[in-house]
Amino acid sequence: MKRRHFFRTAAGFFALTAAEFAPWQAMSAFAREVDDFVRGPAIKDHPLRQISKHVWIIFSPDGFPTPENQGMMCNITFVNTAKGLVVVDSGASVQIGEMAIRQAKKAFGKPVVAIVNTHYHGDHWLGNDAFAAAFKGLPMYAHPGTIKEINGLQGNMWRTLMEQWTNQATLGTRIVAPTLSLENGSELKFGDVTLRMHHAGTAHTPSDICVEVVEDKLTCVGDVAMDRRIANMDDGSYLGTFKTYDALEKNANSAIWLPGHGEPGPNVLKWNRELFEGIYRTCEQAVKDGLPMEEAKALVLKDPRVASRARDTKGFDTNIGKYVSLAYLEAEAAGF
Repeated sequence: MKRRHFFRTAAGFFALTAAEFAPWQAMSAFAREVDDFVRGPAIKDHPLRQISKHVWIIFSPDGFPTPENQGMMCNITFVNTAKGLVVVDSGASVQIGEMAIRQAKKAFGKPVVAIVNTHYHGDHWLGNDAFAAAFKGLPMYAHPGTIKEINGLQGNMWRTLMEQWTNQATLGTRIVAPTLSLENGSELKFGDVTLRMHHAGTAHTPSDICVEVVEDKLTCVGDVAMDRRIANMDDGSYLGTFKTYDALEKNANSAIWLPGHGEPGPNVLKWNRELFEGIYRTCEQAVKDGLPMEEAKALVLKDPRVASRARDTKGFDTNIGKYVSLAYLEAEAAGF
């Protein structure tokens, strides 16, 4: 801790001195270099769990980043192929990525041969840093919209947010964006395993990729659906999410849906669809009836599809107001 404070103090001193001679951007870059040098602590090992013949996960029991969990909030998936390991979503920091690599080396003794990032929220890709350092030239894939966002504002924003939420536990994480593009229908073949990509437009974000492990009848859905947690819809669309569920159920021949947050299972899409229908369709009817947003919220809370899930949904009480507002505004826009 003393070492970290020393470097932060030094950063402030040199930044002030440099202000007389260099633009603000140069100071910001120097401060970031200091943060890159000072690293947060290592994270404890989390066990691997087998889900299907080729798919293993490091399960995250928490849905939100805290100082206590050091940002360990997202499931990390390993697909064990004849060519090596493919990672779907690498975690929220370099420390988490390093932990995942330790666990994979003990379990498999194989190299990682590719990463797929399902979308641009930082808990799904900030761990790329560790994998890039451990496996030189590692191919990293994502939807082109995700690549653009990570290289734009989302990259630094998510790195900074994760540091704040974890009390600097993720310090030292560098932005390593994926570079190789995937579209709906793209396939990656790794010997005995085929990964097929699904994208049906804006759902959780405008650029979600769901990764079907064809031979295992399993699809990694990222944050398009979650287990007993309301997916963040700030960048998304309820109507787009319904369209994505329809497309997945039609085109991905899967018996298991593996979310980025929570337990995998056969009913993950069904559970989320019913909750979202309870929120959005109730708001849609309220808009048609000319009811204000507050009345719509009261109706949503009474809807059995929502009320039956409230107790088991992490973050429900603190977030349901925002999700109703987003649904109401989307329904208003759709009505014009």
